[in-house]
Amino acid sequence: MSSLLIVGGDHLGKITKKLEHQGIREIIHVSGRKARMSQKEIPSHVNLVLVLTDFINHEFSAAIKKKANKQSIPIYFSKRSWCSIYAVLEKSELLSNRTKRKKIAVNG
Repeated sequence: MSSLLIVGGDHLGKITKKLEHQGIREIIHVSGRKARMSQKEIPSHVNLVLVLTDFINHEFSAAIKKKANKQSIPIYFSKRSWCSIYAVLEKSELLSNRTKRKKIAVNG
């Protein structure tokens, strides 16, 4: 099961549906508006952290980056646009495994 933590942005809008369509089963969203959020740990079952850079302050971003690195969870940074998010996720293992499976199914 693929699980994604998105940090930043008040509302994700249609992004959630698009991520589900790409095979991501669990999407956890943290807006980052409240200072106490930076004190929480990243859930251990999260496969990837995605930080929306145009909706988060530098302190919170640095705190999340430190926690992700400490827990050996890949972290990526993106703008909130779907084009940017998709491009970043394509680089990650989260979508590349799904793409490989698709190619095998087509060729096999």
